[in-house]
Amino acid sequence: MPIMAMRVETNPLEMAYAVLLEHGLEGAGEALRILVNEAAKIERSQFLGAAPYERSERRRDYANGYKPKTVLTRLGELTFQVPQVRCGDFYPSALEKGTRTDQAVHLALAEMYVQGVSTRRVIEVLQRLLGPEISLSTAQVSRAAARLDEGLAAWRERPLGEVPYLFLDARYEKVRLEGRIVDCAVLIAVGVDATGKRRVLGCTVATSEAEINWRRFLESLLARGLHGIKLIIADDHAGLKAARKAVFPSVPWQRCQFHLQQNAGQFVTRQEAKKHVAATLRAIFNAPDKAEAERLLKAALDTWRKEHPKLAEWAETAIPESLTVFDFPAAHRIRLRTTNGLERINRELRRRTRVASIFPNMDSCLRLVSALLAELDDEWMTGKVYLNLNP
Repeated sequence: MPIMAMRVETNPLEMAYAVLLEHGLEGAGEALRILVNEAAKIERSQFLGAAPYERSERRRDYANGYKPKTVLTRLGELTFQVPQVRCGDFYPSALEKGTRTDQAVHLALAEMYVQGVSTRRVIEVLQRLLGPEISLSTAQVSRAAARLDEGLAAWRERPLGEVPYLFLDARYEKVRLEGRIVDCAVLIAVGVDATGKRRVLGCTVATSEAEINWRRFLESLLARGLHGIKLIIADDHAGLKAARKAVFPSVPWQRCQFHLQQNAGQFVTRQEAKKHVAATLRAIFNAPDKAEAERLLKAALDTWRKEHPKLAEWAETAIPESLTVFDFPAAHRIRLRTTNGLERINRELRRRTRVASIFPNMDSCLRLVSALLAELDDEWMTGKVYLNLNP
């Protein structure tokens, strides 16, 4: 009679105990690795609605192996096995929380490498940041810096999917280029994906917002699999406008209402008149539907042609570009009519890049910006739904 192979189940808690008994506190890192790996496996089973090898009507997906992730923790570098699922919509909370230290290290490294800080000084700063008990060597810092650049490059080049709503914006940073200090454009793409969550899709640093630079950036998003765009929300910039028409010729464009309202002020000189024009624009933007918005706009243009002819000439073309949002669900309009959702990004970038003042090169600027945006993308990915796309 053939002998059946028996699967021997090991108890992770007993394994962790054994490591501590054999190695004492020096084995704390390995014990933590064992326990976190087991907690992640249990959480995956709960997410799937079924235990390994279990047949269940409650099952929502299937396990898809493991992916190693090395994290710089207070116990040193630890490599965990992150459980994967086929749909990719799962990440263990234990490691998610644990990456906060990892993110802090990466952001600190990015900022300090930008300023040419020595590895010894990096260690001192990280110990102040994470606690004096953290043990780091110069070799660890160098390896972490190398992994930082590799990881950020992988994040910028990761595959993309369906993104119904695409937001585009740019800001400028001072960079030393060929012996001169110039203002370089940081191009940023943010989207609302098919699940209704915001995601940072990509970023790049270019010498300007010229059409060629925007076009290369947009084409790189397409090459990574970006598709399903129903609306692009952006400000009015000649380079971006031309690139958008070339790369996404059939996708509607929503001009940012906030910036448009600011631009309107330059065509009006008297302060009282500016307030009245601003109120009129708000009434147009807050109209219940497109027909009413167009009626209010027509009435405003009739008045402005007499009182503010330059404003009327500009508004006749500009304002209709900001009414595209009325063609989309009413529940989505408040989120789609401006690029103000990117203001948090710009504020945080401004706060962190102010430390560097002038970047020594474009690569150092891209490193810091990427580190900040990757952290924000993690927050959004694990956070609440931004837009309900299936009301």
